[in-house]
Amino acid sequence: MNLKWGIGMTSATKKPGAVILLYVLHAFLSLGAVAGGLALLADPSGDMLGMPASVLERSPFDNFVIPGLLLLAFFGLLPLMVLFGLLKQPQWRWGYRLTPFRSLHASWSFSLYIGFGLIIWILVQTYMMDAVSVIHVLYTSLGLLIQIVTLLPAVQRYFMLDGCAERS
Repeated sequence: MNLKWGIGMTSATKKPGAVILLYVLHAFLSLGAVAGGLALLADPSGDMLGMPASVLERSPFDNFVIPGLLLLAFFGLLPLMVLFGLLKQPQWRWGYRLTPFRSLHASWSFSLYIGFGLIIWILVQTYMMDAVSVIHVLYTSLGLLIQIVTLLPAVQRYFMLDGCAERS
């Protein structure tokens, strides 16, 4: 039975596994960044996370307050907003001013932006710290994986706005 109950929606179709994976990736990023950002705000010296203040020598910061705020906002709260958009697909008229991809839900574009932003964040961080650690490789890989999964054809079809995509 394949009953249409809305634009592009069918009751007999399941979400592609790649869409669910994208949800998980954004949730993982968000939870880690919220925890890290709050820890840096709670202890701006970085000691709570085992990060010596010496890693800030090549940065414009004296302590971890600003990096903690940026981490919390851009990789904690923003991915939560994107996750909400991916899950609920609300009508974000403002969002379409920020994307060239008019045939896809704005949250799809924001997912790509999060991936790019995360890679840039880690590259800048490794430059400022003049070091690369396992966590840098993990989060650079996470940024790439978010981009790859977002660009998969099944994911793009799912977030199409023209009614062609079948969603449940």
